[in-house]
Amino acid sequence: MKKREGEGCPHKYSDAAQDRDASANPSSPVIAAFKVFQQELDTKHDKYERLVKISRDITIESKRTIFLLHRVTSVPDAEEVLSEADVKLDGVRQKIGQVAYELKGEDIHQFHRAFTPGIQEYVEAVSFQHYIRHRSLISLEEINARLVFMRTEKADPKGSAEALSPAAKVLTFQVTPSDYLLGVADLTGELMRMCISSVGNGDIDTPFQLSQFLRQIHDGFSYIGNTGPYEVSKKLHTLRQSLGKVEDACYTLRVRGSEIPKHMLADVFSIRTTLIDPEEGVV
Repeated sequence: MKKREGEGCPHKYSDAAQDRDASANPSSPVIAAFKVFQQELDTKHDKYERLVKISRDITIESKRTIFLLHRVTSVPDAEEVLSEADVKLDGVRQKIGQVAYELKGEDIHQFHRAFTPGIQEYVEAVSFQHYIRHRSLISLEEINARLVFMRTEKADPKGSAEALSPAAKVLTFQVTPSDYLLGVADLTGELMRMCISSVGNGDIDTPFQLSQFLRQIHDGFSYIGNTGPYEVSKKLHTLRQSLGKVEDACYTLRVRGSEIPKHMLADVFSIRTTLIDPEEGVV
């Protein structure tokens, strides 16, 4: 069978393609349009990568803040730990200010996947600190109220006396409801760990407070059901596990707390939590 011209000869096709590229008119409107598209895509890609790096820094510093906050169960002065956490969270907010600067004039949904891990971790850290201090859940409005940044403008080299309007100096960042919900869902895991630490230190009041608080959060997520973001439904299983472990701790304290020495409560609780099937949630 006779082969078609160029078939089985990749070098001939490559040479033809190169000839077409060489013969392309650089002044053609089509070529000019595609060069503009290329520049726009490169600019968006570079911005996306910068946001990914900033988000990674936000995640790291937020995790360090959470680790610091877990010390409140073992130190005599909890306010000292909370004040140190305030300083760390202020640094995290400065990083979020960089995100706000990158997103200025952009469609946030085009870059949301780049920075959402860091924002969720920040919500987890700031809500954890808020609970330790106030024994309540921080609202989305309270979180967003602290994400207002003053941008430093360069002085006019011509020495113009015209002042910039205040709106031109202010940048804001708004945490989306989905990021807020996902951060709160992760908070439940930290509260469960706080419960374990409290039991280990002989604190028998905090687990019961945490149990009631986690039950309220669980009920709130139950109202959302399948109408919320897909990621929320995935994290609901972990939330139920955390609630189950805290309620199990409360059961142990209530039923056997009087017969077990305080320094052994944490060991008994740890043994009981390992018996919970990791694939089973709380009904």
